[in-house]
Amino acid sequence: MYINRELSWLEFNRRVLNQAQRRDLPLLERVRFLAISASNLDEFFQVRVGGLQLMQQRGKGTTDRAGLTPEEQLDLIRERTLHMVQAQYDLMRHELFPLLKEADLAPTAMADLGETPQAALEQYFISNIAPLLTPLAMEVEQPPVLPSLNLILGVELQSGTTPAATRFVAVTLPDMLPRRIHAAALGKEKYVLLEDLAATHIGHLFPEEEVVCVYPFRVTRNGDIAVAEEEGGNFAQDMEEVLVARKFSDCVRLEIPEGTPENYTSRLASIAGAQNSSIYSVPGPLRLVDFASLASTPGHEHLKIAPWEPSMPAGVDPTMSMFENIAEGDILINNPYESYEPVVKLVEEAAADPDVLAIKQCLYRTAANSRFINALCRAAEAGKQVTALVELKARFDEGQNLQQAEKLQRSGVQVVYGVKGFKTHAKVLLIVRRENGILRRYSHFGTGNYNENTARIYSDISLLTCDENLGADASQFFNSITGRTKLTRFRRLHPSPALMKEKLLALIHAETRRARQNERAEIRAKMNSLNDADMIRALDEAAEAGVRISLNIRGICCWLPSSASARKRVNIVSIVDRYLEHARIFAFHNGGSPQIYIASADWMGRNLDRRVELMIPIENAMLAHRVSGILDACFKDDSQSYRMQEDGNYAPAKQSSQSFRMQQYLQRQAELNARSQERANRQTLEPHLPR
Repeated sequence: MYINRELSWLEFNRRVLNQAQRRDLPLLERVRFLAISASNLDEFFQVRVGGLQLMQQRGKGTTDRAGLTPEEQLDLIRERTLHMVQAQYDLMRHELFPLLKEADLAPTAMADLGETPQAALEQYFISNIAPLLTPLAMEVEQPPVLPSLNLILGVELQSGTTPAATRFVAVTLPDMLPRRIHAAALGKEKYVLLEDLAATHIGHLFPEEEVVCVYPFRVTRNGDIAVAEEEGGNFAQDMEEVLVARKFSDCVRLEIPEGTPENYTSRLASIAGAQNSSIYSVPGPLRLVDFASLASTPGHEHLKIAPWEPSMPAGVDPTMSMFENIAEGDILINNPYESYEPVVKLVEEAAADPDVLAIKQCLYRTAANSRFINALCRAAEAGKQVTALVELKARFDEGQNLQQAEKLQRSGVQVVYGVKGFKTHAKVLLIVRRENGILRRYSHFGTGNYNENTARIYSDISLLTCDENLGADASQFFNSITGRTKLTRFRRLHPSPALMKEKLLALIHAETRRARQNERAEIRAKMNSLNDADMIRALDEAAEAGVRISLNIRGICCWLPSSASARKRVNIVSIVDRYLEHARIFAFHNGGSPQIYIASADWMGRNLDRRVELMIPIENAMLAHRVSGILDACFKDDSQSYRMQEDGNYAPAKQSSQSFRMQQYLQRQAELNARSQERANRQTLEPHLPR
């Protein structure tokens, strides 16, 4: 049975919102989860709703695998989203804002301010805000296009006594302005919201006219616009054109404050180009995502969760170079419980090491001031052969990736823009180093991006190795991408779109055959999403045959086992906790000789058929045991996990008398492993210390 992808995603975002509703969490952690649920919804409208609306406009009435047309999906999305938005604002107004007010962290209404702070804020507006504002007349022959996701003030002005003397102006509040405006006259903690201050004093921009009314609003535009890849084209230039096109794309959502007069709403909808079904009236401040900054403001530590510090990964001695560490044996990093610093340090050391001859790396989403990018630039400037595969089609990071690519090219890095028709989503790094007159390859494979910032909040797996087979495969991978040859003839790696899906299906079918022969058969996996039809059919067949299947799927899961007997053998869980679950791990019992893999890919059609990805075997017995232990913890969690029910919906796991929380367990394990490693390092050094 196939569950609609969009409705499954909304179910996931509901689980995120549930975290904000938990009264056992600290206040600012609840605010953070509320902001995350709002941010998720923004992207959902840009991409998924935008894509469905395009299908509807083009008359594509075909149904998805769940049997729903684009129109039916849009209707169901609106119904569920209205309930979700109402739940967000009920929580904000009735629980979080009162608690924030008790802590002196809630916004102050302009009407509640005395004369002195009012005057101070007016002067602040004149000096610090007004010079950055640009009023745009909207009721003209060619009205300007309003930006997506910004806060905008709709201002009705009157310069005479007749209705004809009124006009409508839009004033965008630039993102560079802080949402929370503090002023000395308000006191240490108090603040007002930017839109309230601007609305109160917007008349300074129109000295000869009367402000009739001011209402904030927000437009969301379709972001589901892809580059048309053609032979001989300038791909970077084409991508820049896509970024421009998104600024002019159709409106997929218009958010307005509850209580906005109907005639004003109609006027706004006409200007924004929004259909009635795209209008959302919200009972509170727009753009809840901005309140995430409140959760990270210094101070008020008693209202936040206690920080968890990453430990040094087992197998890494910080007194040695990363090349020495890796030469001693493969290293597995489970971040953010373990520090991602060794991966960054490896590239930085490679840039400075005179024995390193070449560096090749795939870059999908990097940090704004990326240490990886800076290290690659230094390496190229030092005369090393450096190749960076920069994926320009990483949605909503295209602009930054274009800038990073230009920076790399200026330093002499050979930049490749991926494979035509496919996104390159693989996470692989290859370093070639001369040692004792021969060349040795050091490799890194991961499940997450080369981004030192998100590595502190996303859970991912890294493998650092100088295994010759994996190194040769890494070389073959880069040669295939840059040389535009087929991704075949690998020793250990299984890339997509050529080999990964075929391998996964073979592994599933092998477990199915064992189950039919009354042998023990089991599949366990951890991923972000599952929607690939071939994988679902294979899993369903396996469950029917008697294979025990346990899946930890954070977000979209489109599979509901087709029979009651199969459902008894399937356990599908989703964990939502302080870190974003992002690692992909696949384990097959294989007749008692488990085969365990990590990968950059989910079991989605786009990953397995339309992206360049990598699946890597974990063959070191000790490391395989560690990875298997992560899966054990996933399915033991009864604190932060939700379990799919027989109807496809999710319910919180039933807690045992001794509740188990996976992320807390992995944090403690990382700390214990680090302490054991420190003791081992000291024992190694002690015989060499002077007495």
